[in-house]
Amino acid sequence: MLHLLARHWWALALRGVVAVLFGLLTFFLPGITLISLVLLFGFYALLDGIFDIVSAIKAPGHHWPLILEGIVGIIAGILTFLWPGITAMVLLYLIGFWAIFTGVLEIVAGVRLREVIANELMLIFMGVISILFGLFIIIFPGAGALAIVFWIGAYAVVFGIMLIAFAFRLRSLRQLEA
Repeated sequence: MLHLLARHWWALALRGVVAVLFGLLTFFLPGITLISLVLLFGFYALLDGIFDIVSAIKAPGHHWPLILEGIVGIIAGILTFLWPGITAMVLLYLIGFWAIFTGVLEIVAGVRLREVIANELMLIFMGVISILFGLFIIIFPGAGALAIVFWIGAYAVVFGIMLIAFAFRLRSLRQLEA
C-alpha cells in the first residue's frame, strides 16, 4: 500500500490543492449565496470521493476504508447536486456528518499505514481534525452562516495543506525506493 501511495503521491497532492482552493474561495467570497456554497461543496465532495476510489482501485489488497470514504464523498456530492435548494441547516449537518465519517476512516487508514511507516501520525491527525470540525458544526449550527463559511474555509485550507504535505512526504519515500 505504501509503495502505491508513494507512486501516486500526486493524486493526494491534487486533492489537497482542490481543498485549499475551495477553502480560499470561501475567504475571498464570503458573501456567496447558499446555492454557491452547496455547489462548491458538492463538487469538492464528489471529486474527493472519486480520487479516493481511484486510489483504492489501483491499490492491491483490501482498502475498504478508502473505498468507503470515496463512496460517502460521492454520495454527499450527488445529494447536494440533486437538492440545490437545500436549507442551510441541512447543509451544515450534511457537512458535519461527512467530516466526522471521513475523519473516522482517515484514522483507520492512518493506523493501517502506521504498520508500514514508523511514527506516521499525519493521516491520524487529519482524521482527528475532521472529526472535531464535524462535531463543531453539529453542536453549534446557529453560529451564523457567514461564520460557518469561514470555518469551512479554514478547515478546507488546513486539511488541504496537510494533505499536500503528506503527499510530498510520500513522494520523498518514492524517491528513496528508486
